[in-house]
Amino acid sequence: MLLRAAAMRALLFPLLLSSTAALAQVEDEIVVTGRGLGAAVGEGVFDTIVIDRARLEGSASNRLEDLLRDVPGFQLFRRSDARTANPTSQGATLRALGGNASSRALLILDGVPQTDPFGGWVSWPAYDPQRLGEVRVTRGGGSGAWGPGALAGTIELASADPQPGATGRLAYGSRDSVDAQLGLGLAACAGFLTLSGAYARGDGFVPVVGEDRGPVDRASPYEQASLAVRGVAPLGRNVELQASGLAFSDARERGTAFSDILTKGADASLRLVGPRWSALAYLQTRDFTNSFASVGAGRATVSRASEQYSVPSTGLGARGEWRPRLGAIDLRLGGDWRQTEGETRELYSFVAGAATRGRLAGGRTATLGGFAEAAWRSDTVTLTAGGRLDRWTISDGALHERVLAGGATLTDTRFADRSGWEPTGRAGLAWRPAETVTVRSAAYLGWRLPTLNELYRPFRAGTDATAANAELAPERLKGVEAGLDWRPSGALRLSATAFANRLEDAIANVTLGRGPGTFPVVGFVAAGGEYRQRQNLDRIEARGIEIDASARLGAWSLAGGWSWVDAKVGADAAAAPLNGLRPAQTPRHALSATLAWDGGVGGRAAATARWVGSQFEDDLNAQTLRGAFTLDASASWPLSRRLSLEARGENLTDARIEAGISGDGVVERATPRTLWIGLRWNG
Repeated sequence: MLLRAAAMRALLFPLLLSSTAALAQVEDEIVVTGRGLGAAVGEGVFDTIVIDRARLEGSASNRLEDLLRDVPGFQLFRRSDARTANPTSQGATLRALGGNASSRALLILDGVPQTDPFGGWVSWPAYDPQRLGEVRVTRGGGSGAWGPGALAGTIELASADPQPGATGRLAYGSRDSVDAQLGLGLAACAGFLTLSGAYARGDGFVPVVGEDRGPVDRASPYEQASLAVRGVAPLGRNVELQASGLAFSDARERGTAFSDILTKGADASLRLVGPRWSALAYLQTRDFTNSFASVGAGRATVSRASEQYSVPSTGLGARGEWRPRLGAIDLRLGGDWRQTEGETRELYSFVAGAATRGRLAGGRTATLGGFAEAAWRSDTVTLTAGGRLDRWTISDGALHERVLAGGATLTDTRFADRSGWEPTGRAGLAWRPAETVTVRSAAYLGWRLPTLNELYRPFRAGTDATAANAELAPERLKGVEAGLDWRPSGALRLSATAFANRLEDAIANVTLGRGPGTFPVVGFVAAGGEYRQRQNLDRIEARGIEIDASARLGAWSLAGGWSWVDAKVGADAAAAPLNGLRPAQTPRHALSATLAWDGGVGGRAAATARWVGSQFEDDLNAQTLRGAFTLDASASWPLSRRLSLEARGENLTDARIEAGISGDGVVERATPRTLWIGLRWNG
């Protein structure tokens, strides 16, 4: 049975109460941090970028998915951000490994995996950058200590250190937009409690570009809110208890009638952290509503094509880690477990505005794994090696379709349960031949289990339709990389990394036909639409170079990076037409640079330039999304000791950022010029 919001509340409140009780019992002066274990010794051999607190506070968009574009090679399935994109296109990946909207990079917040339990995408509006202390992005690295899913890399979000008193931020922007945050930090004995809320709304812009619009096209409004609570208390001098809760709501529309989307979710976690160990348990609940529109010829008419009226899902998990020392060797031992369960409840085959058929589809997945890593470090050399073994299961898969009038069954399929083992490992070396130079190399394996969405749910996007595939195999990655870090001073850094990745059994949406016509599972596809099915491709091979640099001179700093990736699909059988083509939605080039000034006492300014190369919309490389150059800027100036005036601008040149092309050639754009003015209060 699916766990619902009541289960979330039942878990969350006792956790918070236990934190408060523990606070009251501490008499000695003990300081807690609220952090997890620090970076392991062996992590230094991998390609890692850190986004610090100053950058998180000073972005033009105040959106995490946009900030992560500072890391060349990071991308979502679509270029749109979470104000206008369909949430199902918001999976994250790195190194041009492509995707079908599910994340190929593992996102974690204070140790807890954050991908949607049903679909594998990310609900980005839940993560207010003002709550975060830093973001660590490791490109590559495989399925190490953090578990399955880290094919392309790992994105670690760490909560910010507590700030006593009240903080707030309120901004008004283009198209009647509002962006607000409020935080409260309370200290008690040696622990603390933080509360924070965020709210954003806007009338939105029209996603379809001007020359392709019709009478049905309109602005795409959004309204998003989140509330987070975190309590940290000492349990003795060397152990602390961390209890966290998060709830969010995300409402969007996609620019026509019958395209409204609503996501609601809540998370709770409990973590114990000791000097060399940690233990974590967590619960996630999600519910998702998504309506799909069918647009007529000339974009003159629109009607409802299908409606996911509810997609309830849950994620449960636990993780433990111990870091003992064995002489000069640092060990990292532990295990993790994660279970996801969910189903999609849909109405489809609408006639004269009324649904004629209903669908239920879903199942359960679980992974259980253990890992062991060892690292040795001298003055000039760091060595690390480790492995993990995971047991996976896919069970209770079902697809039921019926006629609403009379209830006649159309499909009643129970899919066979499946299970397997996945051994993976990684090893690396870092050598420092000189005080300012480090040479790195690493090799790794990773894997990812198909999501419930990929296995069981067919879907539509405009006139295109995609069928699910209950026989999908796990994705498996093999990767190697070599890099050079040069740090002539604390104010200057230059890094270069070359890599080669091979993703086997890559899950992709494979084009099998074009409308008009009737196709298995999805039914009728209109003229101009395409019929696709999720399939395992033989492989995706990606080879590339990543360069990152930063410099600081007094109050000024400059940071940036560039990535170049040559990615190709290897395919046969029904997917043979894709052989040798570039994966959909993967640019060859990406460049980002930020020039910042920090005058102290609240005075700051930053300008960010980004360029992303052209990329193919579809798997057949028939439609091209043009490259785009954007310029963002932000500035703040103190009005008093605690109050600052802020101004922000996104896409200042109003560049055309092509985010998608439908089967009939209609182009959709990402965020146009957006200006903000507001105030910040630091308590």
